[in-house]
Amino acid sequence: MVVHKLRRAGGADAVTATAAVVAAVATGLAGCAPGADAGAAPPAGAVVGTTAGGADADGAKAGDAGGPLDAVRAVPELLARAGTSKARTALEMATGGTRLTIEGEGGYDFRAGRGRVRVLLPEDGDRPRRRITELFTPGALYMKNRGAGVPADKWVRVDTTSLADGNLVTGGATDPGAAAELLRAARHVTYVGAVRVGGARVAHYRGTTDIGAAAKIASPRVREALEAAAKGFATDTVRFDAYLDGEGRLRKVRHRFSFANGEREVEVTSTTELYGFGTAVDVRLPPHRDIYTGRIAG
Repeated sequence: MVVHKLRRAGGADAVTATAAVVAAVATGLAGCAPGADAGAAPPAGAVVGTTAGGADADGAKAGDAGGPLDAVRAVPELLARAGTSKARTALEMATGGTRLTIEGEGGYDFRAGRGRVRVLLPEDGDRPRRRITELFTPGALYMKNRGAGVPADKWVRVDTTSLADGNLVTGGATDPGAAAELLRAARHVTYVGAVRVGGARVAHYRGTTDIGAAAKIASPRVREALEAAAKGFATDTVRFDAYLDGEGRLRKVRHRFSFANGEREVEVTSTTELYGFGTAVDVRLPPHRDIYTGRIAG
């Protein structure tokens, strides 16, 4: 695995509200017995029927009209044309032989750069699993049922450009728009084979992307967040697996990151699965009176 160590932020920005989602999980990792099973459910978008290398039985390579590199780099534009989709997310963390998974489900509007996902956090010590509602918007992340002293009916707003990773992992789910925009800077892309994801036949591509390069050419909606991520990670290179359908639309993408948590290295695999294209996605921002402005416990 290519190592991407997340630098510690110089100020408090990256260790306040949002950091608590992943930081709490990282703390949970320390308290789990090595080898414990992180979650009963399989990761989002489990792949079945892989044909290693070459084309599938029909000789087709879905979404490969201009070659693997062009197909992957075209993902953001094709998702914008599709408009909206349902989304499933999974953020799997591993350290010291222990794994924990944060799962989410919701929808995303790729034209507006907005989405709504309900994230299920794993148990943390004596605290049971709980759901956090997250709203993705250009430049900001909103979280409800955040815990840590925040009233259940209040939202926490975090400026994603202030986060050391641009909210690629610290929110517990990667913004689907950012996940797609990273592919604009795809490199060394190879076609792996034809598989099925969620019942759809797709083409599996594998390669690397560069966060800094993606930030320079990304949509304005996510550009500043990716610029923050490019500064926060010690290296910009990120490995990915992308799965495109016959129309070139992204059906699943998996990015692999790694960051330092104290003296330990935490591996993070972020998976986003897209389906139900054209589904109505209603993202309403909370009124100012519902946004919590008090102190947040760690």
